[in-house]
Amino acid sequence: MASPKKKLQGLVAATITPMTENGEINFSVIGQYVDYLVKEQGVKNIFVNGTTGEGLSLSVSERRRVAEEWVTKGKDKLDQVVIHVGALSLKESQELAQHAAEIGADGIAVIAPFFLKPWTKDVLINFLKEVAAAAPALPFYYYHIPALTGVKIRAEELLDGIQDKIPTFQGLKFSDTDLLDFGQCVDQHRQQQFAFLFGVDEQLLSALVMGATGAVGSFVSRDLSILWSN
Repeated sequence: MASPKKKLQGLVAATITPMTENGEINFSVIGQYVDYLVKEQGVKNIFVNGTTGEGLSLSVSERRRVAEEWVTKGKDKLDQVVIHVGALSLKESQELAQHAAEIGADGIAVIAPFFLKPWTKDVLINFLKEVAAAAPALPFYYYHIPALTGVKIRAEELLDGIQDKIPTFQGLKFSDTDLLDFGQCVDQHRQQQFAFLFGVDEQLLSALVMGATGAVGSFVSRDLSILWSN
């Protein structure tokens, strides 16, 4: 089973993808971005090419280059770099997963495909399983964001027995306002020691009460690090 250096928890910055005025990726500022997160915000875990980073609006080659730059510039500075590799195409998602492993990322995350949607839990898990298998040494996280994917399969239902199908599964990025579903995820699966990462900034305090072990968001601050300092 894949095992991260240490459990992904606390604050995880959902990074933007910096652009030039001409719409090209501004790779030159990513090193400064790393230093800002570490030195000014006290944040050493990042989530790359997700919703905030507009990963699904980038080409596969752009996503690969962005991931490479974050891993390279974050070396010896960041604790964990998790790369979102979700795509509508299974083959593209697998390519991105394999690439993340090759460049030394610390984990991968995947959203549900959202055009031809999986209609049952088993269909969704089969898709996730195929992606995870492309990077068998990396921790795998499911990115649950039904408001954007339109896939309404409850996260708690998905977690039931998921490690039997995906041995590298380590946790969940939960970006939904259904706190009942989130609370049941924590209550029913606490013993598996999953990472329960909450992704709706406005409801973070409520999620903490329910047992969130971390937060992935675009608003991060050293002031919040005390919540997970122990």
